[in-house]
Amino acid sequence: MITRTVLRYFLVAAILRSTSLSAQPSRPDITLEISAVLKMQQDAWNRGDIDAFMNGYSRSDETLFVSGDDVTRGWQKVLDRYKKKYSDRAKMGTLMFSNLEITPLSNDSAVALGSWKLNRANDQPHGRFTLIFRRFPEGWRIVHDHTSAASEK
Repeated sequence: MITRTVLRYFLVAAILRSTSLSAQPSRPDITLEISAVLKMQQDAWNRGDIDAFMNGYSRSDETLFVSGDDVTRGWQKVLDRYKKKYSDRAKMGTLMFSNLEITPLSNDSAVALGSWKLNRANDQPHGRFTLIFRRFPEGWRIVHDHTSAASEK
């Protein structure tokens, strides 16, 4: 026979479990929130606004950007790299992200895999990226970006 103490235990456990689950974002929410960050970055890039594009990155000295054989450490240095490499609208072109696969790792971290392409007057460079996102009080931000360009054929 089940005692009142056992019933209370199960009731309290069920309430605590439902409360903790409702306080955590669901995986579809994580995917939608990170997709929104990437959409914001794409839109900012296509307006020629590198500063707004960089709002997708964590403003930290720990932020990493890896491309080719180069590692850039720190949000400000990543910003400086983008501004040097894409110093005018012609060099920036129009950015498109595609083939996005967002994999939550926990409630405050995720990996995004995708493709990028720049449409410019004389070329269309493209490649792949892997991004590690962390959730901060201000929202999801990239803490590690590994981007590669496809070789020209």
